[in-house]
Amino acid sequence: MNLPNTATVDDPRHDRPASASAGAVSWASIFAGAAGAAALSLILLMLGTGLGLSSVSPWAHAGINRTAFGVSTILWVTFTQLVASGMGGYLAGRLRTKWVDTQRDEVFFRDTAHGFLAWAVSSLVTAALLTSAMGAIANSGLQAGASVAGGVATTAAAGTAAAVAGTDASKSEGPLAYFIDTLFRRDGDALKTAASPTMPAPLSEVSRIFMATLQTGTLPPQDVRYVGQLVAQRTGLPQAEAEKRVTDTYARAQTSLRDAQTTMMQAADTARKTSAYVSLWLFISLLSGAFAASLAATLGGRQRDT
Repeated sequence: MNLPNTATVDDPRHDRPASASAGAVSWASIFAGAAGAAALSLILLMLGTGLGLSSVSPWAHAGINRTAFGVSTILWVTFTQLVASGMGGYLAGRLRTKWVDTQRDEVFFRDTAHGFLAWAVSSLVTAALLTSAMGAIANSGLQAGASVAGGVATTAAAGTAAAVAGTDASKSEGPLAYFIDTLFRRDGDALKTAASPTMPAPLSEVSRIFMATLQTGTLPPQDVRYVGQLVAQRTGLPQAEAEKRVTDTYARAQTSLRDAQTTMMQAADTARKTSAYVSLWLFISLLSGAFAASLAATLGGRQRDT
């Protein structure tokens, strides 16, 4: 009886490993390593957020200071990148198929590429999960400069609009309301000598005069004289003393607005510097993560082949 044809142990097809025809890129191991890196990175970021929030305090002289908080945040982000990327690269190198009849240098290059690709995919996944936070960091520097001009323009527009509309400056939220009110205060004997105690103060007109000249920094003499006459009629002060009150009040208003603008510019500059530092340190941490993933992939691949 003739036996059916069966493969013998000498058949060369059975001597060849299944991984001999494998491609140079093992996407399955890359995505596996990327998934592990993204998950570990997310967990570590959540842990760092919890530790950071527990270390700060809204009370003065309590909790960690700003410098220590910034340094610890940078160190934690870098640590997260090193650990998560290293884990992802090691998984990508250890789980890839074994390349047969491949030179050692080529194997080293492929393992390095697997680790780098695993880091790249995990970084994209993490960035997609944290789109809002990354967008806020990237845009804060650009919005800082615009906030200064917008804040100054809004302040000036609010005061001008209130004056043009003829609203009572004491009831508006314009930046000059307080200073205009101080012009028409009557103290002591001035209450008895005022020409018309019930006469309403021309607050809107004075506000328009002040707003028109705040940018130039000088109140014209004719405006000083005219506003002084209004103050003298309202308060009963002599003309010379009323004009002195006008110039002093105008100087205080100008100083107050200049200080507010300086504070806004300093805040914008601080936000710009913070955004620059954050971007630079994020670049360094991501670069270190790419290096860790590539190195860990070569170690995992070497252990896979032994």
